[in-house]
Amino acid sequence: MRRAALWGGLAFLWLPVLLLVGYAFSDARLPFTWGGASLRWFRAVLANERLMEAALLSLRIAAAAATLAVLFGGGLGWVLARHGPFRGRALFGALAGAPLVLPEVVTGLSLLLLFVAVQTLTGGWPGRGPGTVLLAHALLAGAYVAVLVQARLAALDPALEDAARDLGATPWAAFRTITLPLIAPALGAGWLLAFTLSLDDLVVASFVSGPAGTTLPLAVFAMLRLGLTPEVNALAALLLGAAAICMAVAAVLLRPRVVAPRAGG
Repeated sequence: MRRAALWGGLAFLWLPVLLLVGYAFSDARLPFTWGGASLRWFRAVLANERLMEAALLSLRIAAAAATLAVLFGGGLGWVLARHGPFRGRALFGALAGAPLVLPEVVTGLSLLLLFVAVQTLTGGWPGRGPGTVLLAHALLAGAYVAVLVQARLAALDPALEDAARDLGATPWAAFRTITLPLIAPALGAGWLLAFTLSLDDLVVASFVSGPAGTTLPLAVFAMLRLGLTPEVNALAALLLGAAAICMAVAAVLLRPRVVAPRAGG
């Protein structure tokens, strides 16, 4: 029963994805109809300048937003984990974690109102576009990074930092040589999570993006109005292949290395 439940769960998760990838190689003009094996839709999606520009824009925004989220969320996590009780700590923690529980519609609408208010006060900045999408994604993902960093810092022994300072290290040197390497896995995981959230976001981006800020999810969603084509299947297959390559490279880099014993050792 356990094995059947395991295979049933895997089939439920992966069968739709495999079907989508299979239809990407179909020659039919309908996205979910088999019409013989062909690579025409891969050539079509690579020749689609609109989709390619949206994909590149999404990658740039996701990378920049993930970097800002690590800086912003790392600071939040540090304050919540390392600073003792202070006035308003409960409210500060609740506000820092609010994006985790708020519906994305509420988050997107509130950010839209914020950007419009700032634009009114400044006389035009920031105009809705890639910049506002980047800021919105960084603020949203910063809460996730803060949770990871706070949990990692809470599990560390403060005596390690105290010992470094007792040995003459400055606070910055103790942080750089002791704390930062220990929380690096949490920062890396937070960056990857923020990158994925930004690359996949549709709801928040639909509120804060302008004509020049059309990301890949927005471009695909706009295609629904005119009817999907098998280009979407080919695009999904390409993204899945890129993710598989990244996972394979990570598995090779993180593979434990066995050191051969020296001769005569």
